[in-house]
Amino acid sequence: MDNLDNLRDKIHGRDYRATISVSLPMRKWLHSWLFDTEIEGNYQKDVENWIGVLIVLNLIALLFEHIPKIYVPNQYAFHLFDIFSVSVLTFEYLLRLYLSPEDNEFNTHKKNAYLNYIKSPFAIVDFFAFAPFYVQALLPIDLRMLRFLRLLRILKLFRVLIPAYKDFLILNQGRTFRQKVHALLFPSDFGGSLQGLFDSFIVIWVIISVLCVILESVSQIRYILNIQFIVIDAIAVGIFTIEYCLRLYSCVEIPKYRHPFTGRLQFAKSTSSIIDFLAILPFFLEIVLHYLVDLRFLRVFRLMRLLKLTRYNGATSTLSKVIARELPVLCTSAFIMLLLVILTASLGYLFEHDAQPDKFENIPQAIYWAVITLASVGYGDITPVTGLGRLMTIMLALLGIGIFAIPAALLSSAFTDQLRIDRETLKNTLCKLLNDGIIDEKGIAFISKEAQRLHLNEDEVARLIDRAKKERELKDDVSKLPLHKIAEHADTAITHYHSLLAQIKMLSIMTNNEKFMEIAQKQKRLTEHDIEFWKKIHEHEINIKISIKN
Repeated sequence: MDNLDNLRDKIHGRDYRATISVSLPMRKWLHSWLFDTEIEGNYQKDVENWIGVLIVLNLIALLFEHIPKIYVPNQYAFHLFDIFSVSVLTFEYLLRLYLSPEDNEFNTHKKNAYLNYIKSPFAIVDFFAFAPFYVQALLPIDLRMLRFLRLLRILKLFRVLIPAYKDFLILNQGRTFRQKVHALLFPSDFGGSLQGLFDSFIVIWVIISVLCVILESVSQIRYILNIQFIVIDAIAVGIFTIEYCLRLYSCVEIPKYRHPFTGRLQFAKSTSSIIDFLAILPFFLEIVLHYLVDLRFLRVFRLMRLLKLTRYNGATSTLSKVIARELPVLCTSAFIMLLLVILTASLGYLFEHDAQPDKFENIPQAIYWAVITLASVGYGDITPVTGLGRLMTIMLALLGIGIFAIPAALLSSAFTDQLRIDRETLKNTLCKLLNDGIIDEKGIAFISKEAQRLHLNEDEVARLIDRAKKERELKDDVSKLPLHKIAEHADTAITHYHSLLAQIKMLSIMTNNEKFMEIAQKQKRLTEHDIEFWKKIHEHEINIKISIKN
């Protein structure tokens, strides 16, 4: 990529905006901006994404319409949303119909382009997505049975899925089924956009299932949506179970898990696999053991599914690095805190046991008081009443401000330091990749992922690109590089020597040679060897000049 100005958009996951001439005919111009899949940087992907969001919202609305206690009091809002959705879908259909002569798929014969579009599968799906609304509005009959046709709107999502699937097949030509499964589930060069869509699908279901678990704890909502919660949970567990099994099946494509048995066992023991397993375990335990033990308490552990999102967020990996790096210091701090807690709890038991035998009944109970006092929480359920006890509480509270602040300060400082190290590493990588002004798609994907993980905004990425540009300019102009950098590479040293020699030759022609020799010999600012070198260059350039004139 020669144009580095477009790279900042690439790194932030956006294609740079295309340059489309305004002199094009209106229909061609609109098609180029909105629907042409061959022009990089237009709004085609944005249109597809927003239509996809609208379809998902329609499916959610359709689900709630079948719950009378939700639909009846809000039916006017549902109706307005349906009108809005139909308007957008109708406008999209008519616009695609109008622009169909510009689409290579339909313009084999210009006058038949409209008919070709109308007969296409996607156009038929688009038509039936909004047609029941108009039929119901125009005909004075009860067409509530046709409302289920609105489910066809979900088929519009295939506008995004089918191109991604085709690209996925092209990338995985000649590869085995297990390799294709691995490419779909794990980040690689073979996943394409379909792998990103699969990740988004899992993330959406994680959020949906967690929201259902939270809302299920509200008795009023659970009473209304009990069946829906059960169905959604079963679907979510089915999806997560299939994902877990497929990851276990295809993990052997990763080099460190290559062995068919021990590799899969090692993968199953990894943190991400344990989280995936715990996300589905409560559901199956309830099914198998519900007649032996009341396992309803396990339902709260379905919130463990939220940890699945850590796979898609780099903050957890940064925190893991921080904890691993600062573990000795954290252990020392924890040891000091433990000593202080046990010591103060023992003294608290000694001072307060006789005065409050019910609250300071034993040392373990006093440990609870010591911890909440050290942490400056102070619930007030256990408070000393003796003078020595209160004096010790004051000292303990003052110590707690510093003692409990140590681990927090260590983690905060180490986390910031780790982010700085990672950002510096990314800066060096970016400068290295951009040093010749060329970067491939693989490099863009790597930098984009790291920039998002390190929370680099557009301004910071822009500064990195500017820094890379400056280093590239310095590379082109070797005279601005430090001498030791020039000497590291023979070709750079030769280029620099040639440049200096050319300057000396020009200087010998432009300088008054008599005055130069007089001052150089009189003030002895040059050695005899330097003067001889100058004479030879000057005589050589004069001879060349004379020969050119003759």
